[in-house]
Amino acid sequence: MRPMNTRANTSLAFMKMHGLGNDFVVVDARARSFDLTQNQITAIAHRQKGVGFDQLAVIETSTDADAHLVFYNADGSTSAACGNATRCIARYLMDETGTDSLTLTTDRGTLYARDAGNDLTSVNMGQPQLAWHEVPLAREMDTLELPIDGAPTATGMGNPHCTFFVADAEAVDLSVFGATHEHHVLYPERTNVQVAQVVGDNHIRMRVWERGVGITLASGSSSCATAVAAHRRGLTGRKVQIDLDGGTIWIDWRDDGVWMTGKTEHVMSGEFTTAFLERAK
Repeated sequence: MRPMNTRANTSLAFMKMHGLGNDFVVVDARARSFDLTQNQITAIAHRQKGVGFDQLAVIETSTDADAHLVFYNADGSTSAACGNATRCIARYLMDETGTDSLTLTTDRGTLYARDAGNDLTSVNMGQPQLAWHEVPLAREMDTLELPIDGAPTATGMGNPHCTFFVADAEAVDLSVFGATHEHHVLYPERTNVQVAQVVGDNHIRMRVWERGVGITLASGSSSCATAVAAHRRGLTGRKVQIDLDGGTIWIDWRDDGVWMTGKTEHVMSGEFTTAFLERAK
């Protein structure tokens, strides 16, 4: 596959992409090594002094798939999964190669992507992790209803999730609610937090607080976790529409995994200067 053009030894090329407003800086490291410090990653994430992103995603070569993906949060921490970034990169690679399907490896495992038509891209995020130690939680318990006020559901999608089903998702002060629960003692690796409201038949309104990021317009893995939790609690079927702040995504929990489908956009391509990266070290 032809990698994104990069001026060797003078700058670092990047792409800015988003899936329903969940935005990413993507670095194609198939042609050159990627070696940024945590300080450089957080500098790039700065909305005023850098480019800004919810996650930074790195495309690497793979001997077992079309590419390998690595994800970093805005605070410089790593994440095993990022559904919307995976869809964005899958769209980029399918356009690059002229194929309508491909395989990607991540720390979450092997993921399969396909062109769903009508400018939509689908990714199979794998089976959800439902046991307490898989999420992971701090001790053994039923993941369907946690002993937390509001009885949220815990789900692992390669990263931990805590889903609260509420009467009115808009009424929740997510800036406080999300920050508080991200660091709950039951989640040793912190957690993504969702507030979800069932608004119709197999139709959910959801808002998201991402660990290491904060409030975000959308989250693919959060959407998958919420759909799984809603079905487990008997609130929906296995195929749902989820309306996020940034747009609509469709989740289908099938026998082969949780498929997510939605739009993506490649906004721009650019370069980080050597001077910026050196100052950020």
